[in-house]
Amino acid sequence: MFRRLPDAAVTLVTIAVDGLAVSARAGETVAAALLAAGFGAFRTTPASGSSRGPYCMMGVCFDCLVAVDGVGSRQACLVQVREGMRIETQRGRRPVGP
Repeated sequence: MFRRLPDAAVTLVTIAVDGLAVSARAGETVAAALLAAGFGAFRTTPASGSSRGPYCMMGVCFDCLVAVDGVGSRQACLVQVREGMRIETQRGRRPVGP
């Protein structure tokens, strides 16, 4: 289970995840915010449909891919949240191009 460390001074922002409003801490990564909100799987694989979620939390494994503000296949562990950000979990293969 993912738990945040206690922090005395926290600024909260609201992001949208698959259309749901989620509270996140300013400065944390999208992956940390989604894990803290109870999201375990961020995407499914194109070939088998297996669920994938954050594994390395440092940008090496590519298991935490999500769409951020309409841009697909972003590594959630490397993107910091900001107010009003729109996150979409990815299901299967993403279309190529705009």
